[in-house]
Amino acid sequence: MKLPKNKHTITNHITKYHTIYIFTIILFITGIIFGAIIVNSMTFVQKQDLYFYLERFFIGYLQDDNISKQELMKNAAFYHIQFLSLLFFLGLAVIGLPIIWVLLFVKGVAIGFTVGFFVNQLGMQGLLFSFSSIAPQNLIIIPIYIIASSLAMVFSLSLLQSIFSKRFKHPIMQIFFRYTAIFIGLMVVVSLASILESAVSFEAMKLISDKLIN
Repeated sequence: MKLPKNKHTITNHITKYHTIYIFTIILFITGIIFGAIIVNSMTFVQKQDLYFYLERFFIGYLQDDNISKQELMKNAAFYHIQFLSLLFFLGLAVIGLPIIWVLLFVKGVAIGFTVGFFVNQLGMQGLLFSFSSIAPQNLIIIPIYIIASSLAMVFSLSLLQSIFSKRFKHPIMQIFFRYTAIFIGLMVVVSLASILESAVSFEAMKLISDKLIN
């Protein structure tokens, strides 16, 4: 199994391992659907309690003029890099595949639950809020997570084949260096997405938070 190196190799890579990428996308979408189902299964009291805590968050956090955008960007970048690092090391572990699946599924559940809850409680305003606070950065971050998860799965399967199959022997060190370089590039991209998250999304959230509270 070879990880992508250039444009031609990327095409071959995706063609060869398209089933892994499709599986990853389906797993993530399943998580989103499951998150939305959880919202619909909540009782009225549970929804009201959760909305109360979110309302306190809007008042105490979004309306705080002392919040530093640089601090928000650092925290967001650290979180995303930390998550990608976890996927990277799970790809190095032979037993890391199930954990990668669980992490990606949980990510989908979190997004599906968040959007589903806002839409359920606030209707079109909730949908608007979700698009302003969740969609911008996630248009970049979600594809990065899917790519990273798929690459970690490919590398982990490469290790398994090299260990247990005499027919499939791969230049593991060469693949490892390429694997590492790609993950470093993905971390740079999510760091740039963190700028969008701390600037555009946060400001959009502040603009419509008053309407959501009232």
